[in-house]
Amino acid sequence: MPRPLDKLLGPYEAFEMTVSDHERFRRRRTGAAVALVAILALLITAIAPRGGAHRTTPDRVVPHHHLPTAQPTQAKQAALTHKAEEKAIDSVLAYTPAVVSGGRKGNELALTFDDGPGPYTQQLVATLNRLHVHATFFAIGEEERYFSAGSLLELRSEDAIGDHTETHPMMATLSAHDQREQLVEQIARIELLGGPRPRLFRPPYGSFNATTFKLLHALHLLMILWSTDTGDYALPGVNAIVQSALAGAHPGAIILMHDAGGNRSETIAALPAIVGGIRIATVSLIAIANLAAWIDAGGLGVLLFAGLQRDEPDKIVAGSVVCIALALAADLSLRGLERTVRRAASA
Repeated sequence: MPRPLDKLLGPYEAFEMTVSDHERFRRRRTGAAVALVAILALLITAIAPRGGAHRTTPDRVVPHHHLPTAQPTQAKQAALTHKAEEKAIDSVLAYTPAVVSGGRKGNELALTFDDGPGPYTQQLVATLNRLHVHATFFAIGEEERYFSAGSLLELRSEDAIGDHTETHPMMATLSAHDQREQLVEQIARIELLGGPRPRLFRPPYGSFNATTFKLLHALHLLMILWSTDTGDYALPGVNAIVQSALAGAHPGAIILMHDAGGNRSETIAALPAIVGGIRIATVSLIAIANLAAWIDAGGLGVLLFAGLQRDEPDKIVAGSVVCIALALAADLSLRGLERTVRRAASA
């Protein structure tokens, strides 16, 4: 009968042999596992497709500088545009309080409409929208009580709205207090409609004085006059309105028309021919704020001031006008302009 292993070798020797056997078994098992993994890897490599339509390629890594940039939202783009327009107006205000036109270097002009909103305003704006044209509207504050839908449509159409006073008075006949009320009340009405604060002002009847300029300076308003008056307020007929507008439709022109203050059906009927004629002449139609940006870029501008009375040299009054053409330069001060106007008026 065989003797037990511990009897032949003793307990300690038997334990050493048992440990050695287990260690050898573990090493064999590990080696077998490594070999199996290697075999599997070789099999996968052997059966993997080589080329052809079934081959999958990793996504192309686009260099950082070629990554597409996120496009701004419509609201963000509108905010950026408004900020640029504000900056342009501020730049123009740095050297003049008023403009009557831009220059002739570019190919832009502006259509402007006074005395609204009124019963014809929505139809007029809809016509401009069909023609893909933006315009500037100088609105009367108190008319917003009755026809604010017209101004709201202008805002939705991304047209510009300027200040045309609260009740359409002759500004030069009012006290400083009353002039200020006329300006700020209209501004408040536009802001209540959700529109941006007006930065452009057109005086009713072209009436203004030194007090007007001081108030405009305090309120950061740029006075916008005009280079071409179509006379549409007198209802001269569609053809006459078209001819007047196209006769003055040169680059930098600011064309005056009306969307309220009477029957404006002739003005509306004239718009397609006016816009068509301007486009044939390859002149672009833009809003005043954009025209201000172009003026600021260095075009030749025309400034319009009322004549200076010889016995009151510091007072600017409504009356004969003096047009001064000058290169718009950032270092040209208002005081320098006033001296130039005085010299022109006394010549």
